[in-house]
Amino acid sequence: MADQNNFLRVALAPVRALFVGDASAGILLILVAAGAMLVANSTLAHEYHHLFHGTWAFTPVAKLNTLHLWINDGLMAIFFFVVGLEVKRELIEGQLSTTEQRKLPVLAAIAGMAAPALVYWSIVHGDDPKLLQGWAIPAATDIAFAMGVLGLLGSRVPASLRLFLLTVAIVDDIGAVMVIAVFYTANIKLAWLVGALVLTGVMIGLNRMKVGNVLLYILLSLALWYCVLHSGVHATIAGVVAALTIPMHKPDGKPLLEAMEHGLAPWSAYLIVPVFGFANAGVEIGGLGIEGIIAPLPLAIAAGLVVGKQLGIFTAIFAADKIGFAKRPAGATWTEIWGVTMLCGIGFTMSLFISELAFPGYRLLIDEAKIGILMGSIISAVLGYIVLRLTTEHPEEAELTAHRLPD
Repeated sequence: MADQNNFLRVALAPVRALFVGDASAGILLILVAAGAMLVANSTLAHEYHHLFHGTWAFTPVAKLNTLHLWINDGLMAIFFFVVGLEVKRELIEGQLSTTEQRKLPVLAAIAGMAAPALVYWSIVHGDDPKLLQGWAIPAATDIAFAMGVLGLLGSRVPASLRLFLLTVAIVDDIGAVMVIAVFYTANIKLAWLVGALVLTGVMIGLNRMKVGNVLLYILLSLALWYCVLHSGVHATIAGVVAALTIPMHKPDGKPLLEAMEHGLAPWSAYLIVPVFGFANAGVEIGGLGIEGIIAPLPLAIAAGLVVGKQLGIFTAIFAADKIGFAKRPAGATWTEIWGVTMLCGIGFTMSLFISELAFPGYRLLIDEAKIGILMGSIISAVLGYIVLRLTTEHPEEAELTAHRLPD
């Protein structure tokens, strides 16, 4: 009976991986994206688009007069706030807190953003000049989606590679935020921007004075978001800026930033990101036709994610290791590293977000971009999973063989 129970426990391990640990948020995101595609291509397509893009007769914030705007400019500010908290914690106390720890992830992330942008540019540069605005779409990596695929692989992937993927994705997020702030900013309204800067200064001052009132920081963060929303800088940048002003600890020494991160992270991963994914992933394939699917824009984005990401990151790791700038992740083979660099080509959440900013008012281009993002992310996920699945024997498989039931 004990052998039977042990056999069942080991045999069902891959199933459990779908619902616990790293995999659950990524699997939920995949299901939500698939659901959005199904609804957008069903008899409910009109209702789906009206739900998110129908104009509201009344809204508490005039600039946000559709559910889609509230999700992308409002809810996603919370997502970026959580990203900012994570970035600050990693920079001060985590895996990016020393120069030696930062070297490889920073180099890999920079190469992993530059190479996809170059691949994208090489495909679209001779077409419509508007397409050049989408250069940053394939430069992003989706943490939840990529870690979800790793979660499905269990302990097959060395812990050092899991940590590497996480830190690269975090640095990648920093780069994406900077790109949004610099390249996807509308006409600046100086008065609102000054108001945002004043509020940021107040929050920094409260941090320096070791004020630990969570409610006060929340209220000031909301005010900062409102000012940034009207300033011309994208509203979600307020989330990152606000997060960076949160103190690490309360005056009594208890953790403040980490407590806020742990409190908000599940809401971000299991509610905000899935809602964003459902609102943004739905594309009517029939409306695009085969011409839209194989157009330069979706092909450039897919190629940037699938080819550019792994080429840039793997080359950076290989070069850094060979010249002694930084060592490759400990205990990982080059094949395993290659598999993880493929997973970095999963650009779902941030790529969808940037596509909305890159082509404002051009619905067809946004839909084509989404097709490219979905194609590139799915191909990267499948290829990365296959390579890592075939790389080494899974410890649980060895255990399963040892405890196999007799015929």
